[in-house]
Amino acid sequence: ILATGTIYQSAIDALGTFFAAQPPFGPEAEPLLAVLQAPARRFPNSLAEQLRFVQSYFAPYLGPLARRLLTSLDLMAEEDRAYFFGPGPVEVIDFRAQAAAATGFAPGSDLSDREFAPEYEQFSQDLDWMPRLVLLAKNTYVWLDQLSKKYERPIRRLNEIPDEELDEMIRSGITGLWLIGLWERSEASRRIKHIMGKPDAVASAYSLYDYQIAAALGGDEAYDDLRYRARARGIRMSSDMVPNHMGIDSRWVIEHPDWFLSLPYSPYPTYSFNGPDLSSDGRVGIFLEDHYYEQSDAAVVFKRVDYYTGDSRFIYHGNDGTSMPWNDTAQLDFLNPEVREAVIQTILHVARRSSVIRFDAAMVLAKKHIQRLWHPTPGSGEGIASRAEFGLNRTEFNERMPVEFWREVVDRVAQEVPDTLLLAEAFWLMEGYFVRTLGMHRVYNSAFMHMMRDERNQEYRLVMKNTLEFNPEILKRYVNFMNNPDEETAIEQFGDGDKYFGVATLLATMPGLPMVGHGQIEGYTEKYGMEYQRAYYDENPKDWLVERHRREIFPLFRQRHLFAEVEHFRLYDFVGAHAEVNEDVFAYSNRHGEERALIIYHNKWATAAGWLRRSVGYAAAPAGPDQTPPLQFTSLADGLALPTDPRAFVIFSDQLTGLEYIRNCADLHNQGLYIELGGYKAHVFLNFRLVYDDASHRLN
Repeated sequence: ILATGTIYQSAIDALGTFFAAQPPFGPEAEPLLAVLQAPARRFPNSLAEQLRFVQSYFAPYLGPLARRLLTSLDLMAEEDRAYFFGPGPVEVIDFRAQAAAATGFAPGSDLSDREFAPEYEQFSQDLDWMPRLVLLAKNTYVWLDQLSKKYERPIRRLNEIPDEELDEMIRSGITGLWLIGLWERSEASRRIKHIMGKPDAVASAYSLYDYQIAAALGGDEAYDDLRYRARARGIRMSSDMVPNHMGIDSRWVIEHPDWFLSLPYSPYPTYSFNGPDLSSDGRVGIFLEDHYYEQSDAAVVFKRVDYYTGDSRFIYHGNDGTSMPWNDTAQLDFLNPEVREAVIQTILHVARRSSVIRFDAAMVLAKKHIQRLWHPTPGSGEGIASRAEFGLNRTEFNERMPVEFWREVVDRVAQEVPDTLLLAEAFWLMEGYFVRTLGMHRVYNSAFMHMMRDERNQEYRLVMKNTLEFNPEILKRYVNFMNNPDEETAIEQFGDGDKYFGVATLLATMPGLPMVGHGQIEGYTEKYGMEYQRAYYDENPKDWLVERHRREIFPLFRQRHLFAEVEHFRLYDFVGAHAEVNEDVFAYSNRHGEERALIIYHNKWATAAGWLRRSVGYAAAPAGPDQTPPLQFTSLADGLALPTDPRAFVIFSDQLTGLEYIRNCADLHNQGLYIELGGYKAHVFLNFRLVYDDASHRLN
């Protein structure tokens, strides 16, 4: 109709004739009308491609409009972006490749990755107790309910936890107790769960009202009682700190709404907020977006109404960009220095109550991810939905947040509460950055669980080799685990047979921090949600499984001094009859003083035979600053510090079988050690002692 019933076409034709007679325009010297029509002619079916053409073709003429064009492209990218829920696959970390890639520039950026977040070396030094820590996780409310059944009396408060439980922990080699859900939780979180059909749920452990010990657990007095009794036995308390967000009805949301990322208007016109008021404070109303209740949408904001002033604002939910927003949380604004200081003060408060702090989802507060999620670089096409129009280039972002938040935290804690171990839950290939540059004492190593479970043995050996070649100090700062509260139970992932105990042997004997899940030792199969106040499965400990832990794993936990450090740690290739490396066999040694250990495990249902002779490469101390450290290799015998004297013999025993072995030290230097292994079988060689053949051929 427009073509035949209006004068548009004749007008366009007349304009074409007119401009054809005028001086040409643009880089290709075309008539002006042809230049203006070029984007539509070239990309008639894509507005985004038309804008990209304008961006490149008219770049010299855009001036300040270039930024608006990038923002428009980002807004369109938000509409087209596909979301695949979950954190994504676990990949092999390549530290050298990461360092090389850091010289690159992000789209629309004027600072390289290295300039924006330089990766220098500044490890935090361990105190004497830190390397020997073995951490046991407990979902607090579930554990108290289980203890009530076990002891046949109500156990609801922390001070009511029996001494017998603490005694059993220390006998097992457990030296740290992580109580999940200590703090006062959000009442709104509990109400949301009840409305959604979970009447037995408590609030999420990660939607907090305030950092005070929950009154339902007995408050500060009950916690201090437990803490003192645990410390008297050599057990240190650990607690969560959730720095990224607070509960949607938290004290900070009520009293400091300006500390949160918010808008004065709803970011999407389809949002509505007509549901129940979730606030327990008469000053403020809290409203979840209606489609959450219908489970038909996952809004990025909730509505806060100040009943005194009439002010309404729309506060963003906490979000890491990998799944739906956490609908019972409110996202803090980390470009606000007042917020950063308030969070640091809270961390110091937590540090004075707990020797170990686990930082939940710590990676989202690295500078590059704060920017990526909430203030995306114009043109990057990244960011939480609706945040494209609030993008900043890196220079602008650096001015607002000049220092990594976590570096500030580490330095302040070291100065004010130095007897504190800081543990980061961090993924996204940031493990090395968190310990080497940001200074965290420990960082999650999810590759251990995933790759050992899936028998991606070559990949996990590559993780270890890459770490040793780059900087072995990173290896001792990994937190290794076979499950965590967000994953399926250890028995579901590894079973309860030789594979489970083989991987548990690695857990107990590798450098780093071993973390044991709630119910792992007992063989419980239920995964406890963060809102659980009791277990729903009627499970009892598998006595035979607990007993096997007592025989094979607990003695290793009690010897963490031998396994925790990396100065003498050596990883070996297991070489078969045809000189091939069997990547399914993990073999490594370590030393502490005169003590030696050699651990071998075959993580596959097959037979294996071969020799241990030579270590993989490991980084030696660099000759000077900014120099790449040279790689060193060593023999098995040198790794165990055995003499070359042909009269010397070494006697050692297998912790798992009780069998003793004797080998000539010179033979070990010249040939190595021959080993045969069945599927999922392990050796834990300890108690090495040297004897010498005297003139009468008797060993002394």
